[in-house]
Amino acid sequence: MTMMRTILRRFSPSPSALIGVALIVAWGLVALLAPLIAPYDPSAIDFAAAADPHPSLAHWLGTDSSGRDILSRLIWGARTTFTVVPLAVVSAFAAGILLGVPAGYFGGWFDALVSRLSDVILAFPALIIYIILITALGPSLLNIIIAVTLAYAPGVSRIARGITLALREQDYVAAAQARGESSLYIMFAEILPNARGPLIVDLCLRAGYTVILTGTLGFLGLGLPPPTPDWGGMVVESAHLLPIAWHMAVFPCVAIASLVIGCNLLADGLRKEGLT
Repeated sequence: MTMMRTILRRFSPSPSALIGVALIVAWGLVALLAPLIAPYDPSAIDFAAAADPHPSLAHWLGTDSSGRDILSRLIWGARTTFTVVPLAVVSAFAAGILLGVPAGYFGGWFDALVSRLSDVILAFPALIIYIILITALGPSLLNIIIAVTLAYAPGVSRIARGITLALREQDYVAAAQARGESSLYIMFAEILPNARGPLIVDLCLRAGYTVILTGTLGFLGLGLPPPTPDWGGMVVESAHLLPIAWHMAVFPCVAIASLVIGCNLLADGLRKEGLT
């Protein structure tokens, strides 16, 4: 309760940020409590329900073409999403910051090298990078994290580099240099904390992009391997049944959209209100 009051007090000046936090926290609780609140095993097949997949008292959101409960798969799919997205985004930001901050601080050949590598990677559409890597390495949690890190790190690196270029001329950096502080200390104890605002906003946005990405990879058959509950996989499994059982695809699409909206609203609220 104390943490919730802190969150509410922190974001109360920004209604959009508050709505975003509410959506993210709601889905986070669903993911955390999945074993307790899911009415069925997400992989359990009910052949009788498969004959009539529409919502009923036994299956509130209906069943898929294999007779698996859609509500249970949505709930466990939230756990899948909240495992993949944070790990992938944090990994990408760690790599981007570790490259971008030193590039902006030191400049010279290291800055030129990081900038050219970023240009090369950013020249390719992100989805193409994901498809190539996942096809080559195989669909797994680790390979999705590698693909997201490679695709997102250059953009994060550019943001971190640009902020560092501006902050390295500040008086507190000069004071730290005069005290004889190491470059490592100055970069990550003096500059990085003052660069957190734009980086946090970008992190929220990229989290939303990654939710879409995991859904897209699942739709293309490149997500986590079955029978892992996956929102994108649920959509592709039911796409051919849209004319007769639209609910199979609509509910996972709504889940993806609501979480993406939550991330975007949080980022927008933080940016507008300067809460970072």
